[in-house]
Amino acid sequence: MNAASREMSWLRFSLVFVWLATAVASVWELDGQSTELLVAAGIDDPALRRGLILGGAAVDALLGLLLWLRPTRAAYFAALAAMVGMTGVATLLLPALWLHPLGPLTKNLPIAAALWLLASPRR
Repeated sequence: MNAASREMSWLRFSLVFVWLATAVASVWELDGQSTELLVAAGIDDPALRRGLILGGAAVDALLGLLLWLRPTRAAYFAALAAMVGMTGVATLLLPALWLHPLGPLTKNLPIAAALWLLASPRR
């Protein structure tokens, strides 16, 4: 494996970690921060909140596993599409997250760049 391939592997595994850690954190905080964000967004139905959190965690886990076990261009574009979709929904529900000091939405810009780079055909 050449240096460029090793670097791309590190980049890919960092994204695998992000998706899997986000899935775990979402479920771990199911009745904490995850719910608080949806309450702040005006989602009052507890069953809907739980479904949204668990559904999002399932998508995160699936994408993490897909990038780990089947790192294809299609997988990278699927992750990019899901991230853009989730970012759009979060922006509609809680646009102030763009100004949060820990960057829950701004972090998606370098993640998008990394996914685009990994999906690009090797030259």
